[in-house]
Amino acid sequence: MARSVLAAAARVAHWADAALRHGRDGAGSDGKGTLSDATAERAASDLGLTVAQVRADWDTARLAGLVEVHGDTARPGWRLRAWNRDDSAVLRGWVALFDAWSLAHPDPDRHEHGAVSDVVSAMPQVLSFLQLSAGPVPVEQLLDLLEQRVTELRTERCEIPYGPQPEPVADPAAAAAAAADTPLAPLLDWALHALASVGALTYGDGQATLTPLGNWAVWVKLEQICVAAQSPAGNIEQAAEDMLRGCAQLRPNAARDEYRAWLAARPVGSAVTELLGAARGEDALLRGLAFEALRVVGAPAEPDVRAVVDEPALRPYALLWLAEHEGVDPEDAHEVLTREEATWLWVDTAAAVADHGESPMLVRHLESALQPTVPALLDEVRAVGHPRTVQVLVALAAAHPDPALAKVVRRAAFQVHTGGS
Repeated sequence: MARSVLAAAARVAHWADAALRHGRDGAGSDGKGTLSDATAERAASDLGLTVAQVRADWDTARLAGLVEVHGDTARPGWRLRAWNRDDSAVLRGWVALFDAWSLAHPDPDRHEHGAVSDVVSAMPQVLSFLQLSAGPVPVEQLLDLLEQRVTELRTERCEIPYGPQPEPVADPAAAAAAAADTPLAPLLDWALHALASVGALTYGDGQATLTPLGNWAVWVKLEQICVAAQSPAGNIEQAAEDMLRGCAQLRPNAARDEYRAWLAARPVGSAVTELLGAARGEDALLRGLAFEALRVVGAPAEPDVRAVVDEPALRPYALLWLAEHEGVDPEDAHEVLTREEATWLWVDTAAAVADHGESPMLVRHLESALQPTVPALLDEVRAVGHPRTVQVLVALAAAHPDPALAKVVRRAAFQVHTGGS
């Protein structure tokens, strides 16, 4: 069903990939990846559609991640690349569209923006009611529920309407009153039409019914809320850095459960931003754990991870994440790294072990190096210029049981520290 909902969007995205891949005029220069007039007309002619249909399908493709916007250009997303071979990629694309339902349908500009925002915030409860009802629900019943939920939201904000004011734009109280006075029936109609447009429900004859796809999506969202409420290690309210520290001593499966709970309690975008912020810190252990948490996030993190590829400290982690995300076996993912990147990652991991592990772990880490000999490893470690190189070499020298090898490593640490050769 997800394929059928996204079929038109995928058709336009595939057309753009084939017709515009050589850099010819495509997306406009507005920074949003909208089609230029010439390209939209050309697509309409080639595909037998109207320009309006092309633009609508292109917007859907962007919301579903079939097309990704980078600056002033748009390019095929990984979901489009995986369209024919990976059903999960199609499903993830539909979930992204479902999450963006309020953007997929023209916004009711004639209504006060605060009221629109309240309705968007209240719709998850309406959808949950539809899911529990397991069948058609009269619109009147949904409207009663919507009005109750919007009232609750405004009460939680202590939003008290004070009646009409002569200057509603300049007076926050008047703006609140205007929102409270906005009839919700037209907004519910808009929301149901928007959700129907993304395939989440059917709407007609005065009633609405979740589709199987919509029922599944709501069930998943409810499950995420339940997971969030059962945070295994109690880190759900912590900032990303503290949460990752709390997970450092957990076994992998327990840590993943904690990541899921923490993520379920936050908007995906802000969670990813927070995890990448933690990864940029000085603690190498948190860097590795942050990308493990991003693996739990999955597809929604892909644009942000791709955006940090040019940051030296994050590049090896980001390249490995992207390779695994695109289907490369985790055991083979290291092949996407250059020798220098792999060596940098070896030093960064050694720094994490030196800070948080035990001496035998650091000695074992030496065996994981790509270089066949210790002198070759030391030469390449010195060349990559990792900021923790000296500390790592000193710790390794102190931990290694072979006095001769420890002496060589200690000398290398001294040379890096003094800038000698």
